[in-house]
Amino acid sequence: MSATELFNIVAVGGGTGLSTLLRGLKHYVKPAEVAVGSSTEGYALADLTAIVTVADDGGSSGRLREEFQILPPGDIRNCMVALSEHDNLLARLFDYRFPGQGALGGHSLGNLFLTALTSLTGRFAEAIRCSSELLGAKGRIFPSTAANVRLAAELDDGTPVRGQHNITNGIRPVRMVRLEPADCLPLKGALEAIRQADLIVIGPGSLFTSLIPNLLVRGISEAIIGSPAKKIYICNIMTQRGETNGYGAEDHVRHLLAHCPGLMLDSVLLNIRSISEAARRKYRADGAEQVRMKDPKGLQTEAGIGFMALGQGRPGIPVLCRDLLEEAETVRHHPAKLGSAVLDAWEWLAQGQHPHQSCRPH
Repeated sequence: MSATELFNIVAVGGGTGLSTLLRGLKHYVKPAEVAVGSSTEGYALADLTAIVTVADDGGSSGRLREEFQILPPGDIRNCMVALSEHDNLLARLFDYRFPGQGALGGHSLGNLFLTALTSLTGRFAEAIRCSSELLGAKGRIFPSTAANVRLAAELDDGTPVRGQHNITNGIRPVRMVRLEPADCLPLKGALEAIRQADLIVIGPGSLFTSLIPNLLVRGISEAIIGSPAKKIYICNIMTQRGETNGYGAEDHVRHLLAHCPGLMLDSVLLNIRSISEAARRKYRADGAEQVRMKDPKGLQTEAGIGFMALGQGRPGIPVLCRDLLEEAETVRHHPAKLGSAVLDAWEWLAQGQHPHQSCRPH
């Protein structure tokens, strides 16, 4: 192995999960020093690309989308700020949210900036590129489609729901989601990034409203399935009321694969550190719980590697079990821990070891 091996990552998702991942991975992008860690010192990123969902229709993004007929800027803005080389004044300004109940109330300055720049340049993708350059972003960002898509869902009792905001405000688990229109197409830059990727990372993020919508864009899932890149899924730490009530890690993976037939995951990355009792009580009151493996035998690990058996004739998947937790006012992935774990996963997969034979529980 050379002193530093360079490789390309494509991260697919949306919401706070994707921006958390990017915040952790940007420190590995050349020419920065590779983060300290005995198992990841030999690797750095030649290219880091985010492919971001644009199905959001709530909050500031939803209001701007309706008024100005642009793609929702919120998740894109989060990713740009996360990739900013330094936490400088400009990055903080992009995240500044106007208070009050007036016309500006609830809008972030970054969302307004992207809206104005889209009007000036004529293209949302160009507004993203210019804003990313302004922020010194250490990676590229593409919306998964330039089409004005809406998310529709069917709940586990057959009830239809339309709109991302309505889906997340539901009280029953989601059975399946789809995009309207179904024939939306991806950007060429996103497909080219997938073709050049060495590692494709899906998640973390809301399963049905942040991750799967990207895979429903015609051409995205086909490009990912056809790519020789290694593919990993980062499982959420907590379930989400109205989306994944009662889901274990296996349920997340099964639904992901059901919406992207033909996708083969090389690994799942799972947090195994328990949240505090105080956090457990707080989240339980909101109808959420920590995501764990439903089959405890899968956590009989060697070197932190477990095994997920999915049944139904599907091959099992190795699970990299790590402490990925950051617990403050909310429970989420710790950016630095997550970035380091992804590099660990890449090193392990790049060794050429056959994972489905090497990590079955004993």
